[in-house]
Parts: sequence; structure tokens; C-alpha cells
Amino acid sequence: MNQIIANITLIVEDYDKALKFYTQKLGFELRQDIPLEGDKRWVLVSPAGAMGTALLLAKADSDKEKERIGDQTGGRVLLFLHTDDFWRDYKRMKAKGVVFNEAPREEPYGTVAVFQDLYGNLWDLLQPKG
Repeated sequence: MNQIIANITLIVEDYDKALKFYTQKLGFELRQDIPLEGDKRWVLVSPAGAMGTALLLAKADSDKEKERIGDQTGGRVLLFLHTDDFWRDYKRMKAKGVVFNEAPREEPYGTVAVFQDLYGNLWDLLQPKG
């Protein structure tokens, strides 16, 4: 049996603001934007050229969901963005206004720095070793 994790839901406040951040600041591609009932949409984004897992941007519609925007993991890193050229992507993202919470560092597993999305969710930009 072959299985993959196809999509990961990321709760957002506004579809268009989230799309702008992910496509313009992180350089992701819009894979799908399909209208659903009411003001809901099926919005998938992923790193440019990626064939794997995508983010499903899901607009919060309940108070409970709204409380979780920007803190889906209780303050831990939520997602790990792997790259084949850390410094290229780090410099590009910094130039686009992406906020990094720390200076880049070398770890046994690779070069890494924590950044935040437009809502404060934490991400690792990571170039794995080997």
C-alpha cells in the first residue's frame, strides 16, 4: 500500500492575505482555488515545483478556530521548509520582509533558521546535510 500525506490544514484569517504571503513572500505556487459553500474556498499552495504535500489554507469560521490562528502547535515549530540552497532562500525571504526569529545556525542535521508566517506560526527553513 502506498500512502502520502497530501495536504496539511493551516488555519488563516483571510484567504487573499494568506495567498499573498505564501505566493509573494515565500515563492509558493497556487495549486487550486475552488469556491465552496458560502465564503469558503479550497485553497492549496505549495513550494514552487513541489510534487508532494500542499498546504490547505482554511479560513477560520468559529471562535475556537480563530483562537488557534498563529498558534496551531502551542508555540513549537509547525512546518519545515526544506531547501537545496539555504542562503539563497534566506536572503530572498529576508528581502521580501519575512521575519526570522533567530540568526541562521549550523546543526548536526543541517543549516537552519526559524521564521514566522504572517500569523506568527513558526517554520524552520532548513537545508539538510547529506
